Amino acid sequence: MTIARASTAPDPADGGTRAGLGGNRIAGTKGVPRARREQQILAAALEEFGRRGHSAASMAEIARHVGVTKPMLYTYFGSKDGLYAACVDHIGPRLLTAIDQAMATCPPEGEPAHAVLAALFQALEDQRHAWFVLYDRTLRAGSEPWHAARRHREAIDELAASGTAALLLEQGNHDTLDADALKHVWTGTVSALIGWWISHPELSAQDMTDRCARLLTVIRMTTRPTPLDGHGSVDSKVGDQAATT
Repeated sequence: MTIARASTAPDPADGGTRAGLGGNRIAGTKGVPRARREQQILAAALEEFGRRGHSAASMAEIARHVGVTKPMLYTYFGSKDGLYAACVDHIGPRLLTAIDQAMATCPPEGEPAHAVLAALFQALEDQRHAWFVLYDRTLRAGSEPWHAARRHREAIDELAASGTAALLLEQGNHDTLDADALKHVWTGTVSALIGWWISHPELSAQDMTDRCARLLTVIRMTTRPTPLDGHGSVDSKVGDQAATT
């Protein structure tokens, strides 16, 4: 599917017309530059697709939100599938870059999970639903949108896999199935947190970053071995008892 290239030429002024699909004439859009209009359409489409999924999303609603005619969406992006593919090509690289940079710049003593979450919240600050455009369960397998979303999702999953595998290796765990399971736990956790964030629009990206820092602290405390009497962990005490029997 060929997607129309952005240009700096403005759309026709309000009241003007230009050729649409099949030679139809469609109304102009008050001289908004084409590149800016495409960004407005993508923003509205990310919201609509993220909220409702590809199958239930309405092209008419996207057009209404932007203030253009529905034929203009097809002129710009060719089809609903073409618009969806443009959306994932827009948001996918942004999320991938955010995750990659967070992992690369996290100090050795830092918390990679928290760094990645902070980067994602920042990247999604104004487009929270965009995450679910990539992780849309309504996409028909084999379709153009499915392939587009899968391509970006696999790139993000590769980073998640490397991060979770490294975490297990630090603990001496080389089990590849454990690593794969933990990757799914991680991506599911990210989706759950973003979904929760969507239901709390009053919270900023920084609010979520701070909240996750508190939650991760609790998780680390609850999974840390508990000393019995201040002289060792439960495992070491059990080992000592076994050695003396």
